Amino acid sequence: MLYRMKSLILILLSATLAMPATTDAKAEKDVLAALEAYKQAAIHKDKAAFDKIYHSDLTYGHSSGLQESKAEAIKHMVESKVAYVGLDFADNAVRIYGNTALVTNKTTIHEKGEDGKMQDVKLVVLYTILKGPQGWQMVARQASRQST
Repeated sequence: MLYRMKSLILILLSATLAMPATTDAKAEKDVLAALEAYKQAAIHKDKAAFDKIYHSDLTYGHSSGLQESKAEAIKHMVESKVAYVGLDFADNAVRIYGNTALVTNKTTIHEKGEDGKMQDVKLVVLYTILKGPQGWQMVARQASRQST
Protein backbone atom coordinates (compact mmCIF):
# COMPACT_ATOMS: atom_id res chain seq x y z
CA MET A 1 0.00 0.00 0.00
CA LEU A 2 2.82 2.40 0.89
CA TYR A 3 4.52 1.63 -2.44
CA ARG A 4 1.27 2.39 -4.29
CA MET A 5 0.89 5.72 -2.48
CA LYS A 6 4.47 6.74 -3.18
CA SER A 7 4.02 5.78 -6.83
CA LEU A 8 0.85 7.87 -7.07
CA ILE A 9 2.61 10.89 -5.58
CA LEU A 10 5.53 10.54 -7.98
CA ILE A 11 3.17 10.26 -10.95
CA LEU A 12 1.17 13.30 -9.80
CA LEU A 13 4.28 15.36 -9.21
CA SER A 14 5.78 14.35 -12.56
CA ALA A 15 2.61 15.23 -14.42
CA THR A 16 2.01 18.51 -12.64
CA LEU A 17 5.58 19.75 -12.64
CA ALA A 18 5.71 19.39 -16.41
CA MET A 19 3.42 22.43 -16.58
CA PRO A 20 4.43 25.83 -15.23
CA ALA A 21 3.02 27.05 -11.93
CA THR A 22 0.23 29.54 -12.34
CA THR A 23 -0.68 32.61 -10.37
CA ASP A 24 -4.26 32.02 -9.35
CA ALA A 25 -5.19 34.17 -6.36
CA LYS A 26 -8.52 32.39 -5.78
CA ALA A 27 -6.95 28.93 -5.92
CA GLU A 28 -4.17 30.05 -3.56
CA LYS A 29 -6.76 31.47 -1.14
CA ASP A 30 -8.74 28.20 -1.29
CA VAL A 31 -5.61 26.09 -0.71
CA LEU A 32 -4.66 28.20 2.31
CA ALA A 33 -8.25 27.85 3.58
CA ALA A 34 -7.83 24.05 3.35
CA LEU A 35 -4.67 24.34 5.47
CA GLU A 36 -6.56 26.48 7.98
CA ALA A 37 -9.28 23.79 8.14
CA TYR A 38 -6.53 21.21 8.79
CA LYS A 39 -5.15 23.42 11.56
CA GLN A 40 -8.57 23.73 13.22
CA ALA A 41 -9.19 19.98 12.90
CA ALA A 42 -5.84 19.31 14.61
CA ILE A 43 -6.57 21.70 17.48
CA HIS A 44 -10.09 20.34 18.02
CA LYS A 45 -9.32 16.65 17.22
CA ASP A 46 -12.21 16.79 14.74
CA LYS A 47 -12.51 13.39 13.06
CA ALA A 48 -15.22 14.51 10.60
CA ALA A 49 -13.14 17.50 9.51
CA PHE A 50 -10.06 15.31 8.94
CA ASP A 51 -12.19 12.96 6.85
CA LYS A 52 -13.11 15.89 4.57
CA ILE A 53 -9.65 17.45 4.48
CA TYR A 54 -7.66 14.26 3.85
CA HIS A 55 -7.78 12.67 0.40
CA SER A 56 -8.63 8.95 0.39
CA ASP A 57 -5.10 8.14 -0.86
CA LEU A 58 -3.30 10.24 1.78
CA THR A 59 0.34 9.64 2.64
CA TYR A 60 1.07 11.50 5.90
CA GLY A 61 4.76 11.70 6.73
CA HIS A 62 5.96 12.69 10.19
CA SER A 63 9.36 14.15 10.98
CA SER A 64 10.15 10.89 12.80
CA GLY A 65 9.89 9.00 9.51
CA LEU A 66 6.51 7.45 10.38
CA GLN A 67 4.26 7.21 7.30
CA GLU A 68 0.50 6.90 7.73
CA SER A 69 -2.55 6.29 5.55
CA LYS A 70 -5.68 8.40 5.87
CA ALA A 71 -7.25 6.09 8.47
CA GLU A 72 -4.01 5.87 10.45
CA ALA A 73 -3.43 9.64 10.35
CA ILE A 74 -6.97 10.40 11.53
CA LYS A 75 -6.72 7.87 14.35
CA HIS A 76 -3.32 9.24 15.37
CA MET A 77 -4.53 12.85 15.44
CA VAL A 78 -7.85 12.17 17.17
CA GLU A 79 -6.74 9.59 19.75
CA SER A 80 -3.34 11.01 20.67
CA LYS A 81 -2.92 12.07 24.29
CA VAL A 82 -0.82 14.97 22.98
CA ALA A 83 -2.98 18.08 22.50
CA TYR A 84 -2.27 20.65 19.81
CA VAL A 85 -2.90 23.96 21.53
CA GLY A 86 -2.02 25.89 18.38
CA LEU A 87 -0.28 25.71 15.03
CA ASP A 88 1.50 28.61 13.40
CA PHE A 89 2.26 28.58 9.67
CA ALA A 90 5.04 30.91 8.50
CA ASP A 91 6.63 31.56 5.12
CA ASN A 92 3.83 29.86 3.15
CA ALA A 93 4.85 29.31 -0.46
CA VAL A 94 1.99 28.10 -2.65
CA ARG A 95 2.54 26.83 -6.18
CA ILE A 96 -0.47 25.85 -8.26
CA TYR A 97 -0.14 23.34 -11.11
CA GLY A 98 -3.63 22.86 -12.52
CA ASN A 99 -5.57 20.92 -9.91
CA THR A 100 -2.50 20.30 -7.76
CA ALA A 101 -0.97 22.65 -5.21
CA LEU A 102 2.36 22.33 -3.49
CA VAL A 103 2.69 24.27 -0.26
CA THR A 104 5.84 24.63 1.77
CA ASN A 105 6.01 26.38 5.10
CA LYS A 106 7.54 26.49 8.52
CA THR A 107 5.09 25.08 11.02
CA THR A 108 5.35 25.52 14.75
CA ILE A 109 3.15 23.14 16.72
CA HIS A 110 2.39 24.30 20.25
CA GLU A 111 1.57 21.07 22.02
CA LYS A 112 0.74 19.88 25.49
CA GLY A 113 2.35 16.50 26.09
CA GLU A 114 0.96 13.53 27.97
CA ASP A 115 2.84 14.83 31.02
CA GLY A 116 1.01 18.19 30.79
CA LYS A 117 4.14 20.10 29.77
CA MET A 118 4.03 22.55 26.88
CA GLN A 119 6.54 22.37 24.06
CA ASP A 120 6.99 23.82 20.60
CA VAL A 121 7.80 21.53 17.71
CA LYS A 122 9.34 23.40 14.76
CA LEU A 123 8.95 21.77 11.37
CA VAL A 124 9.49 22.43 7.69
CA VAL A 125 6.55 20.89 5.83
CA LEU A 126 5.65 20.08 2.23
CA TYR A 127 1.94 19.58 1.54
CA THR A 128 0.52 18.24 -1.72
CA ILE A 129 -3.10 19.28 -2.09
CA LEU A 130 -5.41 18.14 -4.90
CA LYS A 131 -8.59 19.77 -6.16
CA GLY A 132 -11.33 17.30 -6.91
CA PRO A 133 -15.07 16.82 -6.41
CA GLN A 134 -14.58 17.25 -2.64
CA GLY A 135 -12.67 20.53 -3.08
CA TRP A 136 -9.01 20.93 -2.10
CA GLN A 137 -7.81 17.89 -0.14
CA MET A 138 -4.43 16.96 1.30
CA VAL A 139 -3.04 13.91 -0.51
CA ALA A 140 0.46 14.07 0.95
CA ARG A 141 2.34 15.72 3.79
CA GLN A 142 6.00 15.36 4.67
CA ALA A 143 7.62 17.07 7.62
CA SER A 144 11.17 17.42 8.84
CA ARG A 145 12.54 19.12 11.93
CA GLN A 146 13.82 22.64 11.40
CA SER A 147 17.56 22.93 11.73
CA THR A 148 18.70 25.38 14.36
